[in-house]
Amino acid sequence: MSADEPGAPCWLSLATHDLGAAEDFYGAVLGWTFRHGPLGAGFSVGERDGVPVAGIGDVARRMGVPVAWTAYWAVGDADEAVARIRERGGTVGVGPVAFPPRGRAALATDLEGAAFGVWEGRVSSRWQLGERHGPVWLELHARNAFDAAVFYGGVFQWVDGDAVERFEVSYEDEQVVLRRHGEAVARLNSGPVEAASAKPQLRPRWLVHFRVPDLDRATAAVLDHGGSLVPEADDGWQALAGRWATVRDPQGGLFTLDEWRGEGDGG
Repeated sequence: MSADEPGAPCWLSLATHDLGAAEDFYGAVLGWTFRHGPLGAGFSVGERDGVPVAGIGDVARRMGVPVAWTAYWAVGDADEAVARIRERGGTVGVGPVAFPPRGRAALATDLEGAAFGVWEGRVSSRWQLGERHGPVWLELHARNAFDAAVFYGGVFQWVDGDAVERFEVSYEDEQVVLRRHGEAVARLNSGPVEAASAKPQLRPRWLVHFRVPDLDRATAAVLDHGGSLVPEADDGWQALAGRWATVRDPQGGLFTLDEWRGEGDGG
């Protein structure tokens, strides 16, 4: 599903130290090509088969943030979204900040400390996500998925007004599932997380799942290009059908590889 309306995930961004090294790694592991976007030479957009998948920026050191993937969610008004985050007990760390001419963004954490972003403005109509019809989908690791669903549902207004015609929040396989026009785009999962853990993979967080046609080949590419496997990140969590593996890129960014051989998967 393309991201063209408030309440839905609309973009992914990786804050890293070395843009060139990140491009080499993700190109080898996920088969992306790269082009520079409107934000300058320190930023690029990774594409698969000509379709934008994610942005990468060498901003981690300059902004004093860890190397990490962040999922952004579309909102109609960033100021109102920030107010809803604070009203519900979340923390706003940055923003809203203007990114002319496209829009405004803010970075925040939820009740348990999982980081996410909000975006007001234009989004790529070609960007897609979903467990079946996109190259990426999202999963929240939290202590309490129901409390998280109440928080995010209130922030992104999933059940307000005409949003009920676009979003469905349901309980499936002991997880809270967000569907947009019938496509599962995010799962909120309860499990063994520790907010104070020294290991990022054990803290509450949003996982970015990238689909690959061959998990063994993709994990071998991770190791061949300086990354590592992080098996403890998946211990104790409800798994879906299929195979996946959480990995770390050479600069520390965590993400998950999902094997998917579904119809129309260009790999």
